[in-house]
Amino acid sequence: MKKIIIAVAALAMGTSFAMAQTVRMGTEGAYPPYNFINDAGEVDGFERELGDELCKRAELTCEWVTNEWDSIIPNLVSGNYDTIVAGMSITDERDEVIDFTQDYIPPSPSAIVAMSDDIDLATGIIAAQTGTIQAAYVAESGATLVEFATPDETIAAVRNGEADAVLADKDFLVPIVAESNGELMFTGPNVSIGGGVGMGVRESDGEMRTKFNTAISSMKADGTLNTMLKKWFGDEIATYE
Repeated sequence: MKKIIIAVAALAMGTSFAMAQTVRMGTEGAYPPYNFINDAGEVDGFERELGDELCKRAELTCEWVTNEWDSIIPNLVSGNYDTIVAGMSITDERDEVIDFTQDYIPPSPSAIVAMSDDIDLATGIIAAQTGTIQAAYVAESGATLVEFATPDETIAAVRNGEADAVLADKDFLVPIVAESNGELMFTGPNVSIGGGVGMGVRESDGEMRTKFNTAISSMKADGTLNTMLKKWFGDEIATYE
């Protein structure tokens, strides 16, 4: 009887996408310009516009759900939502737990921001968001890592002296540095880590993954994705040929 129950449960998970009327798009809502909550209290940003277009091309009805970054993969696996569209780099470690679509943002550099350019990055205290490729990089570099739940907290840690610098996606840091009126600055070379950014899905949702892959390919082919990338990240963002 136990084996029958397990088999039925597995079948239900494998066919959940086919039966679902709405695809729930999970995002953090705290990482502009990738994703954020606007003044109307709605998910906004590059990934909101991208996700809506992908759903349209895939002929899917989609709704948006927010979730804190540090539990975003476990809550996908447990069924709280059906995708992760949250600036998530494709890595081998994550791919062991979930599946990814092809990338919708090409590999792009991370960067270090501090309040002065004389920080000793090799021995300094470096802030990074918990569970990111940047946190893993700092942990392996020999510097002292301090982790925070949200990206805004990593910036605050530099400003209040809790950390010497922050390592994050350069695309995220550029507008923050520009708006700081010289308080914050880039220091050291760019850091190349991780692959491109893709959409995370459960390993059992192969049909949905295929639909989104087809939609991403069509956006790359007709130039829509490049136009959208430049709209949100500027002309310096890496694009698709």
